[in-house]
This record gives sequence, C-alpha cells and structure tokens, in this order.
Amino acid sequence: MADIPTQNGDSQHSADDDVTMTGTDGDGKKDVKLEDLFADVDSDDEFPSSRPDGAKPSSPPVAPSSPVGNGNGISSSDPELLRMFYQRLFPFRYLFQWLNHSPTPTNDFAHREFALTINDATGNEIYLRYQSYPTADLIRKDIISKIPSRFEIGPVYTTNPRDRKSLRNQNSFKPLAKELCFDIDLTDYDSIRTCCNKANICSKCWQFMTMAIKTIDTALRDDFGFKHIMWVYSGRRGAHAWVCDKKARTMDDQKRRAIAGYLEVIRGGAQSGKKVNLWRPLHPHLTRSLDILAPHFQTDVLETQDPWADSERSEHLLSLLPDRALNDHLRKKWDSSPGRGSSSKWADIDAVAKSGASKGLDAQALLEAKQDVVLEYTYPRLDIEVSKKLNHLLKSPFVVHPGTGRVCVPIDTKQLDEFDPLGVPTVQGLLAEIDGWTGDAGGDGDGKALADWEKTSLKPYIEYFRSFVLALMRDERDPKVKREREEGEGMEF
Repeated sequence: MADIPTQNGDSQHSADDDVTMTGTDGDGKKDVKLEDLFADVDSDDEFPSSRPDGAKPSSPPVAPSSPVGNGNGISSSDPELLRMFYQRLFPFRYLFQWLNHSPTPTNDFAHREFALTINDATGNEIYLRYQSYPTADLIRKDIISKIPSRFEIGPVYTTNPRDRKSLRNQNSFKPLAKELCFDIDLTDYDSIRTCCNKANICSKCWQFMTMAIKTIDTALRDDFGFKHIMWVYSGRRGAHAWVCDKKARTMDDQKRRAIAGYLEVIRGGAQSGKKVNLWRPLHPHLTRSLDILAPHFQTDVLETQDPWADSERSEHLLSLLPDRALNDHLRKKWDSSPGRGSSSKWADIDAVAKSGASKGLDAQALLEAKQDVVLEYTYPRLDIEVSKKLNHLLKSPFVVHPGTGRVCVPIDTKQLDEFDPLGVPTVQGLLAEIDGWTGDAGGDGDGKALADWEKTSLKPYIEYFRSFVLALMRDERDPKVKREREEGEGMEF
C-alpha cells in the first residue's frame, strides 16, 4: 500500500498510515474496584452534554425512522452529521474498556489496529490501515478530526502498529490476539427467502437472522464454553458476533478454522443443488440445532416465506428427496393443484409416502432427507472467511451505516425475538431527539447531568454494551483468567 508524507494537523495522515484509494462504491494494571470500572480514569472529553445553553441545534428535526436523509436532504454520511454523532453519542469510553479489558490503559488497546474509511474532497474513499491509539481520549479526538464514514477493528499486534516499519526485524510484527468473529448476511439467503432480495430486508426475512443467532450462540456457549458473546446489527441486512473470552481471543488461525468448520453446514453459495450433506447419525450439535430450528421452519419458512409456491422452487424440493417414484407422484399431485401452499406440500411428502406410492421407498432415507431440507432452509449461512483469520478486520459496533443511517447496535439475545432492525435508531433521528429533549435540565434526579446518549433511543443499546463490558472486565480480573493470560493457555481440540 502507498504511504503519504507527514503533514501538520490532527486530521492529516502520518507517514506510517497505510492508505488505499477506492471508488465511492465500494501490561501492568492498577488495583481498581469493580464499582470504579466505568469511572473516568483518563479524560476522554465525553461530557454529559456537549451543547452549550443557547447553542444552535445539531440538525433540523427529522423523524427517527428516516433511513438515509431528512427533508432538507442531509445524508447519513454527511461529514458534519457524523461529526456531531461522534462528538455527542458514540460510546468511546466503553469501546476502549471493551477492547482494553481494563479501565486503565494496556497494550490490549494500545497495540490494537484500527482501519478508517474516510472520503476525500472528490468523493473517493481512502482506507487507512494500522491506526492505533493509547487511550480513549486519543481515539475519540482522531475520529472526530478525520470523521470516517466507518472504522474497523483488527487484532492486537506484538508492537504498536504505527511503529511496524521502524522494526529491525519486520517478521517480528505479528498479530497476537483478536476476538473470534462471525458474519451472517441475509443476501446469502436469497435462494430461499421470497419476501426480499439483495440489500432489502423486512421483519419476515429477519427471522432467518434470529434463527442463526439462536443456533450459533447456543453452540458457542454449550459446545465451546464461551461466555462473553456480543451480537451486533450490521446496520442493514446482517449481524456480527464478537466472542470476547480470553481463550477465544488468543486462538491461532488453525483453531479458528476448526471452529468455523464445525459450525459450517450450508455449502454451495448461490449455486443450485443440494447444500447439506451430513454423516449419520447426526452430531449432537446438529440434533440440538434441529430442535431449535424446527418451530421456525413451520412458521417462518413454510407459512411466512412459502418457499415452494411456484413449480420451479418446488422442483428444487423434489430434487432433495431420495425416491424417484415418490417425486413423480408428488409432482403430479402439485401440478393438479395450482397455488398449493408450501405447508401443504410439506405434509404431502409423508402422506404420499404412507400411501404406498413408492414400493421401494426407504423410510429412513426419507427422514434424513427431510432433516437436510429443514437445515437447508433454516441453518445459519456463515461467511466463514471472517472467522478463519486472526488478522481479519470487522466493522466496529456503533458506527453508522452509510446507506441506511442506522447505528450498528448490539443485540440483546435475551430479547432476540423482539429485535426490530427497521426500528434501530438512525443518526438523523438521534440528533433530532437530543435537540427535542424536554426532560429535567438538572439531570437524572441525583444531581448528575445526563450524557447526550441518555436522552435518546440509543440509551438501551449503550446500557447493554456497558453491562457487557463490565462483565467482561470483571472476569478478566479473576485470578483464573489472569493465570491463563500469563501462561498463554489456549484451546485444545
């Protein structure tokens, strides 16, 4: 990647910035009490309210549900809109504590890579790699200065990423740790969802994401013993998982590939044909997954998506069944009943099989084929390349999606069925909520002034993030976890 000269000013790139131009498309710790974990250990300028009395509103009022712009044509990627968002709403302190695993600075944060996407005056995107910051204060100042349209989080390296070119031995610059991550995108469900396609989503097809989160989260907790798993809405049509346990962060690529392979069931991408080929008897993980997914298959797939309503799609179903004579009878039945729904067609399989239509039908083979069908239409479709590499970067939580204006908020898995991606706060709506705040000017009733985010619909998401970070830091302080850190204990397969 090309380097550019050092220039004056916080908003300029240093000589150590790795810059890529693209088109517009495109470790000592202080003894800190638990109750002080979220105290201001170093100033990060995250003032309770950043707008002085009498100051002009940050943006004209706009409906919170506005996806891309408001009536005045302000885009969600407008630099001044993003500057206000980063200044007033982005939870830099909690982001720092999450990645630092302590309220006081350590190399877990100082040696962490960040990659920023910024837009130049001509509309081209500039991708800055190997950015790093020792404190929450400094990342906040740099983000507000550069106003990236988004930024991504990479691994913790053996040394400060900005100093990598000054090393005498370049091979000594290596990634040491990063959260185990998973990426699920609804575009990978286009062959089975009927309500939307491409970047479009609705509450109906979001149920595929709900199924995926339930299945993967359960496997990560029950089969691998992970505890600190945060799911984050991508801002448009997907979700990311961040597995933050110490034993997950320190895994090498081989172990990451092993877990990704363990969880991968759907293969073949957008190609037609059978996507599920499993050994029998089924692995306990798959048996449990079927138990989780079966109710969703009946309601969210058969009834809501009606995936085999037309003859072309019902032919795909027949191609997944093991008996030609059975298929011929089903095809004839469905051809004679135009408009027959998928729930009825699914029930027809057993009914025709029991009628003796096929003399050589293998009942066990049919059962196994039907299990495979359920998994093909419900099991998570993972982008496993995101999970395989320690040095893979992933978009930070709480950035703004430039296409929708929605904030990439954490998803509370305890309220997973209630999560509505179309109801997630937008940057325009949030700033309008602050401007329209009519609450007690004195604060929260205890004499403490409210932070700006506490005046908006972003509040429950940041509170959830804060509690997640607190639990993670509490475990990091546990003597057993400290011992694992010192001994470099990893996962055994």
